[in-house]
Amino acid sequence: MTTRAAVARGPHTGWELTDLRLEPPRAHEVRVRFHAAGLCHSDDHITAGDAPVRFPVVGGHEGAGIVESVGPDVRRVRPGDRIVCSYIPACGACRPCSTGHQNMCVKGLNAGTGMFLDGSFRFHQGTGDERVDFGGFCTLGTFSQYAVVSEWACVPLPEDIPFEIGALVGCGVPTGWGSAVYAAGVRAGETVVIYGAGGVGSNAVQGARYAGAKNVVVVDPVAFKRESAEMFGATHTFADAASAHEFVVETTWGQLADHAICTPGVLTPEIVNDAVAVVGKGGRVTVTAVGRLGENTVDVHAGMMISYQRQIRGALFGGCNPLYDIPRLLGLYRAGDLKLDELITRRYRLDEVDRGYADMTAGRTIRGVIVHDV
Repeated sequence: MTTRAAVARGPHTGWELTDLRLEPPRAHEVRVRFHAAGLCHSDDHITAGDAPVRFPVVGGHEGAGIVESVGPDVRRVRPGDRIVCSYIPACGACRPCSTGHQNMCVKGLNAGTGMFLDGSFRFHQGTGDERVDFGGFCTLGTFSQYAVVSEWACVPLPEDIPFEIGALVGCGVPTGWGSAVYAAGVRAGETVVIYGAGGVGSNAVQGARYAGAKNVVVVDPVAFKRESAEMFGATHTFADAASAHEFVVETTWGQLADHAICTPGVLTPEIVNDAVAVVGKGGRVTVTAVGRLGENTVDVHAGMMISYQRQIRGALFGGCNPLYDIPRLLGLYRAGDLKLDELITRRYRLDEVDRGYADMTAGRTIRGVIVHDV
C-alpha cells in the first residue's frame, strides 16, 4: 500500500512530504493508521543534525491511532483497537524488562535506524536497484498516515480519550512526569528546580507537583512558557538561572534544592553546571534532555560532586514503564489530576511539520500536534 509521510533525507534538509510504499506487517507487527502525532523536540534534533540517526528517515515517535491489520503471532492487539504507540517498546521478556526496567527494553535497540531487529525496513521508495529503504524514527514513523510497528510498542487507548491526548503520552508526558516522580524521586516538602518548560519540562512540573514538592521552581527565558509553567503547578518562575539560584538560597536558608531536572530543548554544559550548583548536600540532578551531536554536555568539577555528595542521573522515558504508566497517566488525566489538553498549543496538518517546528524553536508552543487526515 501507499502512505503519505513527512521524511528527512539528511541533516539540515527540513521535512519533505512524499509517498512511500509500506510493506504488510510481519510476525509480531501491526499496521496502524495514525490519527495524531506529537511534535517532540527529539525529531527536530534529526533535521538539525544533532541526532545519530540513519537517513532517510520517516519522522515522528509520538502517535495514536487504530490498528488496521496484524501479522502472525500478534497477541497484544487486534484490528480495530485504539492504541498509543510508545516510543519505547516493552516486550516483557528481555533482561531489562524482566528486572523492572521496561524503559530500556532491548526491542528499542534500533531507535536511531528505524530498522527492525531482523535487519529489514517497512517503508520504501522505488524498486530494484533504485529502491531506497526508509526507517521510521524509533521504529515508528508517526509522521506517516500509516506505519508498521512492533506489537510491543502498542498500548491500549480508551474510547473516551482523544487521539491527540494519546499521542502525547507516547513520549513527552511520561518522560517529563517520570523524570520527577521516578528518576528524581521527588518527595513531599522538597524543593525542585526545573530548567526548561517546554513539552517535557511542563510535565516535569506536573510530576513534581504530584509528588508533593513544596517549591517547584522553573527556569525558562520565554515569558509564555513561564506563564504556562505556573498553570501546570510551578510555584516560582525565573528567566535566568542566576535569579533562580538566588531565590533557592534565600527560601531554603542556604540549604539549596533537593533536586534539579534538566529538560531544555537543547542541553548545554552551562545548564548542567547551573543544576549541579543549585542542589544541596545529597542533591540529585536528573538529565532528561540531550545536547548537540558531539558536544560534551556534562563537564562538572569533581569537587562539586564529592564535597556535597551530589548525583547526576540520566533518565530515559522518565524511568516509566510504558504498559503501566501510560494507562496510569491517562487515568490521572481522566480524574482531572493531570493537565494534558493544556499542553496542546497549536494543531498542524501533515504538510506543516516545518512550520510546527519553527513555532517550537521560536518559543510559541508548548506542544504542537499533527492531526492526520482520516
